[in-house]
Amino acid sequence: MAIDWSGAQGERHKGIAVALCEQGTAAPRLLRPPSHALWSRADVLDLLLHRLPPDTLVGLDLGISLPFADAGAFFPGWPDSPADARSLWALVDALCVDDPHLGASGLVDHGELSAYFRRHGGREGAHFHLPGAPHRKGRMRVTEEAQARAGCRPYSNFNLVGAAQVGKSSLTGMRLLHRLEGRAPVWPVDPLPATGSVVTEIYTTLAAVEAGRPAGRAKMTSYAALDAALMVLGSEPVGGSGPIDDHSADALLTAAWLRIAAPRRELWHPAELTSELARTEGWTFGAV
Repeated sequence: MAIDWSGAQGERHKGIAVALCEQGTAAPRLLRPPSHALWSRADVLDLLLHRLPPDTLVGLDLGISLPFADAGAFFPGWPDSPADARSLWALVDALCVDDPHLGASGLVDHGELSAYFRRHGGREGAHFHLPGAPHRKGRMRVTEEAQARAGCRPYSNFNLVGAAQVGKSSLTGMRLLHRLEGRAPVWPVDPLPATGSVVTEIYTTLAAVEAGRPAGRAKMTSYAALDAALMVLGSEPVGGSGPIDDHSADALLTAAWLRIAAPRRELWHPAELTSELARTEGWTFGAV
């Protein structure tokens, strides 16, 4: 299962798409929420808690944590900075408890923590860059550096501005991860289980690159382009003609990619992934 996520304000979003594929070569298919044309973040949480097919690998297109290794803390200099990813998820959910629809304004507008983010209106916090080691895109996780080596163009999860930012998606996603309440392990924060379902972070561009698309042209907006990419991954085509929104295409292609990537042992054992990194920053499945 691949879930294209959205951190936008509001309850329901065109930017959320959920795709599922079975073992074998059958084409992936889009899932719809039970009572509406568009998914909400609460719908996705309910799906993962109550309606997830058994033994499913779930890929979430968001950052499951914030940079930690570069400074030894998520929020260096802040005395209450969490010690690990699960504590970070709990903090985000607690600070945003009054935000409806799993929103994240409570953290973004926090009196002290807002200084670590780049926000709209040219508001770049004093701690958005590390002193003496500024990265033009902001602080990056180790896995994001690995994504860059693969030809992707990752952005800091502390960046909340621009079409390519994933900061809002990541923060809202952390609220979902906290509310899973351990019902499904989240790799690599949790060990990979021998059986059962598992949730992990994905970057849909990695799937598109493996399907033969350049990283700069990873987005597909036609059924013809999607089916051509699916064929490269050994999947039967979805069919259809004309345009398709890129969120649906991303989810469909990435579900098919997860199907063939999951058995590859090296993707579960990246050379740079230490136990300390796993419990703090996490990792993107497929980044090596």
